[in-house]
Amino acid sequence: MPQSPLLLRRLLRAKDKMDGAPHEEWPVARLAAVSAVSPAYFAREFKQAFGLPPHRYLLTRRIERAAALLRETDLPVTEIALQTGWTSLGTFGRIFRDITGASPGELRLHARAQPPAGAQMPECVARHAQRPDLKIAVLEKRRRQAAGKL
Repeated sequence: MPQSPLLLRRLLRAKDKMDGAPHEEWPVARLAAVSAVSPAYFAREFKQAFGLPPHRYLLTRRIERAAALLRETDLPVTEIALQTGWTSLGTFGRIFRDITGASPGELRLHARAQPPAGAQMPECVARHAQRPDLKIAVLEKRRRQAAGKL
């Protein structure tokens, strides 16, 4: 059943809040309050509308922002982890590697070894190509890799 335009506007309001401050904590209850719906309803409808649960969407945004900072700045990895909402450097590094396939330091070295591709394609296309793919949960992805299924 299609979602109502009013509900979609409410869900977009919560999504915009996460996009505007991905470094903040965004539990489902807080997002549901922004959308003026119950937490369970919010989680179900957010996934239906955007294809990802709220937590995975926020994780995607944080990793995407961290990768951009690693490529474009000389900030220490610790500072990038804190700026993108991580409280543990170890957790940041492990999840970053699980999602991107490289550690933060490796991604930075690889990005600096490559010539800039900005002149060859629009920035929106480049960002989409670099966006983390979180169609499955990080722990499930790790289990599948360990079993040799990915």
